[in-house]
Amino acid sequence: MIRFFAWIMTGSVLAIGYVPPSLAQDSAIKANPAAAPDKISMCIGCHSLPGYKASFPEVYHVPMIAGQHAQYIQSALHAYAKQERSFPTMHAVAASLSQQDIADIAAYYAGLRR
Repeated sequence: MIRFFAWIMTGSVLAIGYVPPSLAQDSAIKANPAAAPDKISMCIGCHSLPGYKASFPEVYHVPMIAGQHAQYIQSALHAYAKQERSFPTMHAVAASLSQQDIADIAAYYAGLRR
């Protein structure tokens, strides 16, 4: 009976993609800013422009993320990935990042001077 219940729960988890905290493995992500340089090629195209202005599709200000708090950067990337923040380019970039990538990138930019 217990095996049957476990099988049903596993099938449910796979079917809906939900893992209850009691069944989830400890997946604490440790930020590694040293790994970020291989992951920021999509960031530097806009976030390292002189004057922090981009010109496509129109001229707009780009936020300076160097020196921001890591938690702020992580929260912003998660919001873009979920389309809670609106900017198509950032949605595409954030949606392509893993949780580890987000942690690494946030730690990297938090460590840079403004």
